[in-house]
Amino acid sequence: MPNFPEFVHWFRAAAPFINAFRDKTFVVAFGGEMLVDGQFTGLAHDLNLLNSLDVRLVLVHGVRPQVEEHLLERKAEIRYVEGVRVTDDNALACVKEAVGEVRVEIEAQLSMGMLNTPMANADIRVVSGNYVTAQPMGVRNGVDLLHTGNVRKINQVAIQQRLDDQDVVLLSPLGYSPTGEIFNLSLEEVARATASALKADKLIFLMDQEGILDADDQVIQQMTVPEARQYLVAHASKEDDTAYYLPAAIAACQAGVLRCHFISRHRDGGLLAELFTHEGIGTMLTQARLETLRPATLDDVGRILQLIRPLEEGGALVRRSRERLEMDIQRFQVLEYDGHVIGCAALYPFANEQAGEMACLVVHPDYRGHDLGDRLLQAIEQNARALHLKKLWALTTHTEHWFIERGFRPASVADLPHEKQATYNNERRSKVFVKQL
Repeated sequence: MPNFPEFVHWFRAAAPFINAFRDKTFVVAFGGEMLVDGQFTGLAHDLNLLNSLDVRLVLVHGVRPQVEEHLLERKAEIRYVEGVRVTDDNALACVKEAVGEVRVEIEAQLSMGMLNTPMANADIRVVSGNYVTAQPMGVRNGVDLLHTGNVRKINQVAIQQRLDDQDVVLLSPLGYSPTGEIFNLSLEEVARATASALKADKLIFLMDQEGILDADDQVIQQMTVPEARQYLVAHASKEDDTAYYLPAAIAACQAGVLRCHFISRHRDGGLLAELFTHEGIGTMLTQARLETLRPATLDDVGRILQLIRPLEEGGALVRRSRERLEMDIQRFQVLEYDGHVIGCAALYPFANEQAGEMACLVVHPDYRGHDLGDRLLQAIEQNARALHLKKLWALTTHTEHWFIERGFRPASVADLPHEKQATYNNERRSKVFVKQL
């Protein structure tokens, strides 16, 4: 097994997510294109894995390409107003036909249990029902949208009961009125309303793009709701999946959904890569930033040790025992991301000489390149100024340029506080850098 070490590393790294996701509710939304392009089989494998880990799943599917195909076969008119389908009687008949086909195909693929496949021994029960109450959308720009509707209510009690029974709930883009009418709904509207009603832990959109893209077509890894609103204003002319999915995700976050994710439907295994790795592969939307810079506590000792151990083994840091770290924990600041400690730094003051040592500055490899080291440095400098220290110094064997670029200047051992000179390790021959505050 040539990639055995990588596999073991990934599996161990995924363990915290596996524990965190148990009994959490995920709403996963995807368009009908996934079935047309044969991509749902791979997604079914990943959904089976999530189901086996006791993740509570609600699936919301679309049918746009299937409806278009049926309308073309009937030679019926295809009409849109502001990107919304005008659902006349012909179109509604096509929507119902397409929903039936897609739902059966999804249920069939989630029912597979063939040996020597990722679905072996799968026992997924898929349930559907009239969980969505809808109302007509009405008239837009003088055009009656007829059987096109909006979500009026989600029967979250009934859905929760199915989830409590360990069923996977499958929702189609159809809604029903108390008078028995049927309305054609948008995929993103059903997904938003359902995630909001359930207070889902995650709302996940599978889309054509790699995620939400910046001006250089690079994936934006994380966005907050205010940033997403600004993005929509700046990209108002876009008519891709982002224009539909991002507003729905913003509304869901405002309604209490903790995380919204945007992942490429073209990436086989993309759902797992987004959920079970620190960096992910798509875009995550949250109400506010997930990084938290705070003083360390004794509860952080084990996580700090795990963070710094590779650098100690590589010789970049002096080894610290658990006992030593517990004694010094009040000197540390930690940077936490979504519940994981991803960075730390410590300040050791020498008040008699109005100086302080910045030590043990570490950022997890998965999060380097995002100026997190600068945030830790700024926090240490702020704490040093609060203690009325006049200068900050650091010892390093590997990262002298990083300190020079941030205003530190080379110094000698003789420039260190006398107490530190007495404990200087001549075998390590660490270089000394000083910064005036």
